[in-house]
Amino acid sequence: MNRQIRILVVEDEEAIRVGLVDESAASGPAGLEKALSGKFDLLLLDIMLPGMDGYAICNAIRERDRQLPIIMLTARASDQEIIEVLRLGADDYVGKPFSIQQLVLRIEAVLRRTRIGQEQARTLNLDGVTIDTENLSGTGNAGPLVFTRREIDILVYLAANSGRPVAREELLAKVWGYARNLDIETRTVDIHIAKLRRKIEVDPRQPGNLVTVRGAGYRLNLGQ
Repeated sequence: MNRQIRILVVEDEEAIRVGLVDESAASGPAGLEKALSGKFDLLLLDIMLPGMDGYAICNAIRERDRQLPIIMLTARASDQEIIEVLRLGADDYVGKPFSIQQLVLRIEAVLRRTRIGQEQARTLNLDGVTIDTENLSGTGNAGPLVFTRREIDILVYLAANSGRPVAREELLAKVWGYARNLDIETRTVDIHIAKLRRKIEVDPRQPGNLVTVRGAGYRLNLGQ
């Protein structure tokens, strides 16, 4: 079944909408309504929009749909903005100005991960945490946990390779789908690891489940 992928572009710059369009919206409220229609495979979402900004739209979507892939378009790409974008559950971000080639590579990587996925264990058991990978949820010492699809993909890949540390570049290649030789500036891995630790660790500053192996990468310690 080779159904055409449908991408929604929520962007107030007409030149970008025209260049990328499957279907588009120029304002925040109109974009949110279309994004929640269930008709699209991926959302390209600008941060600065009239009526409702991209942060609010992303947050509203994630309250109802944790599966729809979202790539945020940002003019500044500061550390704080990137952290906020990923905290709200976006899968990736692209800084403006961007080349169409770069954007297409990012879209292909997100869609590849979404469409192909990975062979997942239904349940991951860590120290004090149980994770349901199918339903993007879990329970920990502090109560119920909610994960994004990307966070689950990271945990599943680390779990499948739990006998060794996994390098940041390997995670970018295997979970995000970026080619190893592709020169892409991104702090996405580091930010996602920090988010995961806040959810699955008793003390994120002294992690026991998701640990850093100096000079080698990250290792997930599975429970019994």
